[in-house]
Amino acid sequence: MSFISSKEILLDAQQQGYAIPAFNIHNLETIQTVLEAADELNSPVILATTPGTIRHAGAEYLVAITKQAGEKYDIPISLHLDHAEDIDLIKECIDLGYKSVMIDASAESFAENIAKTKEVVDYAKFKEVAVEAELGRLGGREENITVAEEDEQYTDPAKAAEFVAKTGIDSLAVAIGTAHGLYKSEPKLDFQRLEEIREEVAVPLVLHGASGVPEASVNQAIQLGISKVNIATELKIPFSKAVEEYFERHPEANDPRKYLAPGKEAMKKIVKEKIKMCMSDNKGVDNDTNLNLKSSS
Repeated sequence: MSFISSKEILLDAQQQGYAIPAFNIHNLETIQTVLEAADELNSPVILATTPGTIRHAGAEYLVAITKQAGEKYDIPISLHLDHAEDIDLIKECIDLGYKSVMIDASAESFAENIAKTKEVVDYAKFKEVAVEAELGRLGGREENITVAEEDEQYTDPAKAAEFVAKTGIDSLAVAIGTAHGLYKSEPKLDFQRLEEIREEVAVPLVLHGASGVPEASVNQAIQLGISKVNIATELKIPFSKAVEEYFERHPEANDPRKYLAPGKEAMKKIVKEKIKMCMSDNKGVDNDTNLNLKSSS
């Protein structure tokens, strides 16, 4: 199966009451790890790449690797550009073959956020590329985007309805109490706000900053309308820790094929846990509700 638009799998998740896990990947090894875990659990999956990852690995390489993975695995796979502020970069990724992009103009005024998002939607729709946007601002740090605690803004349900109507986006990232990076204490999600947003907005909703959020809270968010869950930090930490421990045991090591292996194994364990948390296991192409995804490309 070639990789597909996130719109298709998110709509299925919304209808069936589960969420699609979106895992931040950085290179061949992390792509392999996520897809091996997703294939073993028969889960649809989104490979999320930030602008920093594109600078590191190259969009052409990421597209080529994902296309090859689509030939190997019989599960729905979507390659997604996450938290992109540069519209030119978004258009470049679309032209190269990305099927899912996020325009993050949440730092702009409401009107400017609508204008920039609409520009991306107008460009993407003719190439059948799904567009995600964010309304409200999550605290914490996502690569070059830093939002101080005092600058956090929760998503306004009434404005969310207007935003979706005026932009035509396929999914909406909401700010309900999560943050990027590590939490100093257990996050308290505003479930009442999420319910109100769900009542106002028909498109699938996205939960960013899910690393470190208790499973029970994520499950409740899914029940209340979240259809995509983003996970990054919780994957990077076990990967790097396992590699570090390998070097402590083998200080003479110099073969990346060997010292990256324990990192992949540690990361794979977390990926499987998060797939089950999202209840997306066994939601791949082998069940009747997802047969429509088989012919997508």
